[in-house]
Amino acid sequence: MRDIVFTRRSGWIPNVIREDGELKLMLGAGADANHDPRTFTFPIGEAHLAVIQEDLARHLLLWSAVLPLCDAAGTRGRLDENAAAALLDPILLSAPADVDALFRRIPWDRGRLIAHGAGIDLLERGQVCAALRTATETSDGKRAQEYHANRRRAERGTVLGPLDAAILRYTGQYLHGSTIPKRMPDAVDPALLREVVRVVATAEQACAGMRIGRDPRRGKRATDKRDWDRMATAVETAVRRAHAELADEAVRSVSFLMCSEASDRSRSAPMDDDEEAAGGPARKTALSFTDDKGVEKKWVQGGPRSATAEFWEFVGDRSASDNEVFTIEDEKMGEGVQVHFYADSIARVTTVREGRGGSDPEYRVEYSLVDGMGGYRKLVSTFVLGGCAALDRHGSWMSDVAEFERARRRRDAK
Repeated sequence: MRDIVFTRRSGWIPNVIREDGELKLMLGAGADANHDPRTFTFPIGEAHLAVIQEDLARHLLLWSAVLPLCDAAGTRGRLDENAAAALLDPILLSAPADVDALFRRIPWDRGRLIAHGAGIDLLERGQVCAALRTATETSDGKRAQEYHANRRRAERGTVLGPLDAAILRYTGQYLHGSTIPKRMPDAVDPALLREVVRVVATAEQACAGMRIGRDPRRGKRATDKRDWDRMATAVETAVRRAHAELADEAVRSVSFLMCSEASDRSRSAPMDDDEEAAGGPARKTALSFTDDKGVEKKWVQGGPRSATAEFWEFVGDRSASDNEVFTIEDEKMGEGVQVHFYADSIARVTTVREGRGGSDPEYRVEYSLVDGMGGYRKLVSTFVLGGCAALDRHGSWMSDVAEFERARRRRDAK
């Protein structure tokens, strides 16, 4: 039989229960192997209950000191009740100076106390009892998150000025640098918002006209990493030039915002139509697309989508780590291109002589290295617009396989 004897407004602060006639402290901490919360209990006395009921600060300090023991129990282990019970008198019944001395010797959960209003400067000086004079039953998890974020910055040697912090709050990056950024003007002190907007305007001007294209080699919603890096470099260079006082973390945050917004625009748009960008409709009337698994898709002029858009959609649907070779073939003209994503290369294939009387046709195969996704886009759209002959002016084409492999090794060695 279990009865609750004492509880506070915050459900996470440990409760006092009576179980089979015995007083116990009960707290939730950690998780089991199924990620469900674990609950621990250990015996306490009537004198301990009296302090817990009357003194929020001592109650929180006890909680903070017991939590590391719960962490040590892991997902299935038992709480070391002897170690937990050994904390009761020193924390609940000792003089403040003795409690402070104890907390300099034992592990304890600093973030839990900060979330409940403990004074950070006093905690840092080891005056835990004085720090808990401002404690509250309600918890502010964001306060603890900000403390840990600032501790990590201090460990890296990063010092933020007021404008740096305001920029990180504006982009939502103050607590976690990996959080997807967004514009949050309400999170910024109004006195600093105008300066933040001025920095963001510098970034917007630096990347005006730039875009981050899709990279169907990595899936339907993936974007081009080279485009991202190019935009990030442009933004960071401009912001550092115009606002030299900013910390690197703030500059990267603005860059991350610009690139993320450009990526979102790209992902939400239809697959790029490279033929229109290249300046004209496709001269090809019918093409077939195939992948390395033998799957084929036909395209015929006059449909709702261009040949390049259909091809890159096909790549986005089918591309995988074991499916990195795709072919575009014009059967009528006897020519095609084969892209090799695993090797950053492309081959163009033209029919030299048709097969007659049971003889095999003769083909000319030429290879060229490709510079990233942008290079693939240019070569594919050029082929769709003008066939293999139009590719002459793009790239260095080699018919000797050994020569091509040497060129590829030289490039990869750089």
